[in-house]
Amino acid sequence: MPFDEMRLEDGSVRAPYLEVAKWLEGVTSAQLERRRAEAELFYRRGGITFAVYGDAQGEERIIPYDIIPRILAAQEWARLKAGLEQRIKALNAYLADIYGPREILKAGIVPADLVWRNPAYRPEMAGLPVPHGIYIHIAGIDIVRVDGDDFYVLEDNARTPSGVSYMLGGREISIRLMPELYGAHRVAPVENYPNELLATLQSAAPRNATKDVTAVLLTPGQFNSAYYEHSFLADKMGIELVEGRDLLVDNHKVYMKTTHGLRQVDVIYRRVDDEYLDPLVFNPNSLLGVPGLVSAYRKGNVAIVNAIGNGVADDKAIYPYVPDMIKYYLNEAPILKNVPTYRMEVEEERRYVFENIGKMVIKRTNESGGYGMVMGTAASEDELEGVKSAILKEPRSYIAQPTINISTVPCYLDGKLVPRHIDLRPYALCGPDGIQLVPGGLTRVALKEHSLVVNSSQGGGSKDTWIID
Repeated sequence: MPFDEMRLEDGSVRAPYLEVAKWLEGVTSAQLERRRAEAELFYRRGGITFAVYGDAQGEERIIPYDIIPRILAAQEWARLKAGLEQRIKALNAYLADIYGPREILKAGIVPADLVWRNPAYRPEMAGLPVPHGIYIHIAGIDIVRVDGDDFYVLEDNARTPSGVSYMLGGREISIRLMPELYGAHRVAPVENYPNELLATLQSAAPRNATKDVTAVLLTPGQFNSAYYEHSFLADKMGIELVEGRDLLVDNHKVYMKTTHGLRQVDVIYRRVDDEYLDPLVFNPNSLLGVPGLVSAYRKGNVAIVNAIGNGVADDKAIYPYVPDMIKYYLNEAPILKNVPTYRMEVEEERRYVFENIGKMVIKRTNESGGYGMVMGTAASEDELEGVKSAILKEPRSYIAQPTINISTVPCYLDGKLVPRHIDLRPYALCGPDGIQLVPGGLTRVALKEHSLVVNSSQGGGSKDTWIID
């Protein structure tokens, strides 16, 4: 049985959920349904949508939202926070090392070929000092819970983590639609995230920038699945939302085209993948980036948040080595656990996975959003044979993990309360003064019964996360 975050095995309510249980006893199904409908209307009116790539209808979807909050006690969050800060410090140190002296490779702790043959490794970044030595300014690390004490890191997101707009939207719904329940708790606030994000962007500005730092958010455009979030965050921060065609590079400096002429840009919060950032350096066919951007970056005239080349830190093939990075760079024992991970290029591990493939989750190493993932417990024999063949052709492109029985929380679906599996994506902001973690983050929900897949791109939903005193 999965761990129920609300109730103990004897049916009694865990302490963090006492007020929620009391509230649920006092509301009717009709009241819950009305609030669910109001939450959906809030998302629809606000344009809070998510496009699913490959969707035959090509439509943007409303993010399914569950109105019952997920609760974590302050002491539970404190341990999570410490573990996340530790992990992010190690990943930043690893990136500085990989693009610098490469000591961890010389020590044999991370296999060198996992770096050199990694499609996310960017040799253009080698020897390039990044502003303030920070590569990961914004991190979203996915966490799952298995019991009352243990949290596991499912994966690291150090490139362009998304979903924070849904976290902020969920909190606004909680305050508006459930004021009596919200008021019964002392809930740690998340509403200041846009201001904290703006401060992080400004702190990343090159040392030669003026005091009036100009930051922009670079989006691939309205057809990107997370375009709503791009426009939402730019608006909340009071900065310009730009596409590649709105920027140009002259004399190794980046300028934004405005109605008053050109304005120099100091910081680019990019939501465009590395490959498309600069057609002169990466994909020559890209229309999303800015020609010459990397030259301005190399000259130290513009900061790019997050740094180019971060994918070599959050690639799934690198994930098994993060605990070793923590020990190597910080001389500390990892606070948070990794999910046991099998490397398909290792024959012994591959053989074990093939023998137990019905119990495994197979993942492509350079995919995200739930794409390229096969759940052994739900796959047909033909699908399992197909993934075996794919692994044998490209073993380095896959990892395997045992199916983790992740925790559940109550959700209001189809007129009744039912348990559903969840994960948590906390958001961290990293600047010269340290790491700030938003208290809570985005809880993602696997809406289908027994499903363990929570990604929005795979039909998952979300709920508000309360850290309570």
